[in-house]
Amino acid sequence: MADEPFRTIIEPFRIHSVEPMRLTTRAERAAALSQAGYNLFELRAQDVLIDLLTDSGTGAMSAEQWAGVQRGNEAYAGSPSFERFRSAVTGLFPFRHVLPTHQGRAAEKILFTVTGGPGRVIPNNTHFDTTRANIEFTGAQTVDLPIPEGLQPALRHPFKGNMDVAALDGLLAGRGAHVPLVMLTVTNNSGGGQPVSLANIQAVREVCDRYGKPLFLDACRFAENAWFIKTRESGYADVPVAGIVRQMAALADGMTMSAKKDPLANIGGWLALNDDSLAEQCRNLEILTEGFPTYGGLAGRDLEAIAQGLSECIDEAYLRYRVRSIAYLGEALESAGVPVVVPFGGHAVFLDARALLAHLDPLHYPGQALACALYTEGGVRACEIGTVMFGLRPDGTEVPAAMDLVRLAIPRRTYTQSHLDYVIEVVTRVASRAAQLPGMRIVSQPRQLRHFTARFAPLH
Repeated sequence: MADEPFRTIIEPFRIHSVEPMRLTTRAERAAALSQAGYNLFELRAQDVLIDLLTDSGTGAMSAEQWAGVQRGNEAYAGSPSFERFRSAVTGLFPFRHVLPTHQGRAAEKILFTVTGGPGRVIPNNTHFDTTRANIEFTGAQTVDLPIPEGLQPALRHPFKGNMDVAALDGLLAGRGAHVPLVMLTVTNNSGGGQPVSLANIQAVREVCDRYGKPLFLDACRFAENAWFIKTRESGYADVPVAGIVRQMAALADGMTMSAKKDPLANIGGWLALNDDSLAEQCRNLEILTEGFPTYGGLAGRDLEAIAQGLSECIDEAYLRYRVRSIAYLGEALESAGVPVVVPFGGHAVFLDARALLAHLDPLHYPGQALACALYTEGGVRACEIGTVMFGLRPDGTEVPAAMDLVRLAIPRRTYTQSHLDYVIEVVTRVASRAAQLPGMRIVSQPRQLRHFTARFAPLH
């Protein structure tokens, strides 16, 4: 007989070392936010209590990863640390060529410098910020093709990250000559951290084959996506997560990766692909921009940490805890009446700022207003995923994004359940006075990736 499951979520690890957190007053936080131009990216980390800005590179490494750091071999070329890294990558993603990079956006920069350019079109279920920016920087056009359900935050659908296959078919039928490759982001971060089903990956693959187009995965949250396939998609309950990952990879021609997400490292990434000619072009560009292909901008110790992290991130006890702890946060907020994206994804809970701050026009940035209020209230730093991040077009015009969300991204193996209970209290307090929150205006901004450095002021 199976063991009776316990209701209490416990972290499947012990805390080996601790880092103190600084408690601040509301007045100190208000002053810090004003000095930062109401941009959460500009805050000093020591002024943040619970940092949910991103799950990228902010997790805690394990004892075995730190042991790998000590083993790191720093040879410029041919390091054994690279061999261990490549073996770990190809054990899950059996692509012929693996090019390490210092992080995921470097892999994107290399790939799209080679494949992009004026007149080119790159479709995706939904491009995230650096992917979109790296494509548009070459002069190419990005096209998002989410399923309609993915744009409805309150609608429950097991795989809201799926690509609209019919829309992809229509795009390739009409503009296929301009499409060098198709991207699929797993999980779909911009769409609320929602997973993509294996059936959808297979369907996208079939459309790509019909038009002779390669399929690339933006796979930085591949393990969480595989866990959702295992727990939500019929026929995979008894398939190990590693086996599901290999099935996902087998349907693709290449991938970009930020190892700062699911692979549990603090830095790193890679570009992997099968096409020999494309790989040669990318490798030459990597040598120019990142470094020799056996280190690619990383120290040997970083390669070792990634290799070990790849084995830990597919551990099913870890993934069960990871996804359940996200749901714990989301369920508590939903029960309190806070509008959230459902069902809950694997790395974050997304607040529906447009619904919560319905009195604000989207061009008054409800997501930014809500994120600022969370910091002022309780020192919780979150990230706007909405019109600030995606509303500015390459030609300088601005339109509301499809959704205005605030992402509470949970760093891996970093915060405890009591930390999440505190976040719940902060969010519900802010939500109770959401109708009083003022909108925001932009004081200054760059033309690309403006959310990182723009400065804001409240509307009064």
